[in-house]
Amino acid sequence: MQRVNEFFAAIDAEWRPATPAKVQLSIIGSGALMLQTKYERGTKDSDVFETTDLTQETVDQLVRIAGKGTRLHGKHLMYIDIVRNGIPFLPQPPLWHSVELQLEHIELRALGVVDVVVSKCKPFRPSDESDIDAMTRLGLVPHEQLLTRFRSAFDVFAGDARAPELREYVKNLNRVERDLLGEDETQFEFPSWI
Repeated sequence: MQRVNEFFAAIDAEWRPATPAKVQLSIIGSGALMLQTKYERGTKDSDVFETTDLTQETVDQLVRIAGKGTRLHGKHLMYIDIVRNGIPFLPQPPLWHSVELQLEHIELRALGVVDVVVSKCKPFRPSDESDIDAMTRLGLVPHEQLLTRFRSAFDVFAGDARAPELREYVKNLNRVERDLLGEDETQFEFPSWI
């Protein structure tokens, strides 16, 4: 069993449900990649995306059970990090895939691989580049699909105060196209006010 699967199984074992319904957690970032593929790498956090279905009670319990500095963090060398809505660079609507883990209290869904790659064009840290490289090597990032999903996120950001950041994200996408996919760099038209 992959380390990320063991981590979520441990959270599920300690979960104290407030209702009989399963709690749905939406996983983004490298955790989403590891939940959907055979890819594995050391990571310190597992990003849970803050959806409208995620209650404060659920967030509090997640952080109490598996947040930074908890027993599970020490044991699994991984912790839950809640990512606020509006922060990630995500296509709209994001594409989610059910994760087939036999958990009693928690239902996991993972952001699609291409959408994770798009989101990683924002921070583009060395670990993000490694994740993207691994996904391209596995053949999971078709260029046309990447462009379609990137344009979707681009269009959302182009209409608000985050638009000036787009130049950097496009530069990062172009690097992925050129260096990892062997494709020509795609040109984008930026809003005139930036």
